Amino acid sequence: MAEIHKRKKALSVNPLKASQPIGGSLATLGFDKAIPMLHGSQGCTAFAKVFFVRHFREPIPLQSTAMDQGSSVMGADENVVEGLKAIAEKSNPALITVLTTGLAETQGADVHRNVREFRAKYPEFDHVAVVAVNTPDFTGCVETGYAATLTEIIRVLVPDAAVAGTAPGKRKRQVNVLAGPMLTPGDLESLRELMEQFQLRPVFVPDISDSLDGVLTDQDFSPVTIGGTPVSEMATLGYAKATLVIGASLQKAGELLQEKTQVPSYFFKHCYGLAASDALICALSEIAGQDVPERIERQRAQLQDTMLDTHFMLGQLRIAIAADPDQLNALIDLVNEMGSEVVAAISAANAPVLADAKTASIKIGDLEDLELTAKAHKAQLLIGNSHAVATAERLGIPVLRAGFPLYDIIGGYQKTWIGYRGTRQALFDLANLVINFAHEEIAPYHSVYAQKPENERQQVSPSCH
Repeated sequence: MAEIHKRKKALSVNPLKASQPIGGSLATLGFDKAIPMLHGSQGCTAFAKVFFVRHFREPIPLQSTAMDQGSSVMGADENVVEGLKAIAEKSNPALITVLTTGLAETQGADVHRNVREFRAKYPEFDHVAVVAVNTPDFTGCVETGYAATLTEIIRVLVPDAAVAGTAPGKRKRQVNVLAGPMLTPGDLESLRELMEQFQLRPVFVPDISDSLDGVLTDQDFSPVTIGGTPVSEMATLGYAKATLVIGASLQKAGELLQEKTQVPSYFFKHCYGLAASDALICALSEIAGQDVPERIERQRAQLQDTMLDTHFMLGQLRIAIAADPDQLNALIDLVNEMGSEVVAAISAANAPVLADAKTASIKIGDLEDLELTAKAHKAQLLIGNSHAVATAERLGIPVLRAGFPLYDIIGGYQKTWIGYRGTRQALFDLANLVINFAHEEIAPYHSVYAQKPENERQQVSPSCH
């Protein structure tokens, strides 16, 4: 059980978190022909777009209701209604999410009512799915915004089993996967390959591995996402044999989906490390009704050998970690399996999963808190996003980049962390950082009796008598 230390500072110094609208946008971008519309000023959307473009290095479709001084005071309902009309008319999307920002929330916007007004005023766009979500950026983080958006998408787009007449297990090989924001496109690709080895067909909700995976297309420009989970697939979730919910932050979304579809769910806090990967494989074996393939058994044996090879470098290593709650808990479990000690754990927001984390204490804070705590406990390695690189440089320790955003390396969004193969590579990366970085080396000993080089000998003046 970890002791949670809440924020006491009046401001953030070197902030760790990214905002809830960014998380909501990320969830939206995992659907085909989708576009998020942020209800706020143009700067709110521009800021989010910079984060996405630098991280994924792809064109990102985002729209804004462009609130100005007048609408901020007098009301911006018309901005939402007419903004939805303009997007539906010009871009023909399959899904639009209306995400609030701090400005809209402070102004008192009711985006759910605005969507109802849009439906009443423009019935010709009833074929376009519109989901409104409250995602104020003055609270929460990417993870909470992502979870709230996915929950609302499930609430609006997934039909109740009693009404739609869906029957769990009718599609015997389909498995729904609610994918948390800590899963990279590389993670989803790896998970897809893993499930296909059990002859299962995964339906990722959402699927950023198809829409943000860096594939060139024939289109010069698209105002909406290309690739991702088709919105039409949401009507088929009730026919699946099972649902995998990966990420403690998606607990509510997973329970809602199970309630609406009656499809049994398997909940996983994460899939980092040997124990968590074992739990995932056992669940897939149970769902598929078959033994674990020999190829996967071999990957497990390879991970065990890697753990043996790297424990010399990672055992008792003092590590500092900064991340969103789900990923922070996952990374703590990963390094604990190797006998490392987490001496500084900083979370971007509070969440129930943190209370069960296997570390002494966790602070809800920023990168200044990380730096001070890591320095006080003499951390030897840091794990965090690209914002934490400068912190590691000041501390004089190596850094393993993880999380969002990663803007100072190429392909960071494609790194695989989950399963036996992902865990194996993560351990290699950690061990190599320790080996290649000057790390508490024993200073050379120079004997007082050793003969000094010619150029260092003292010039003794001849004594005069």
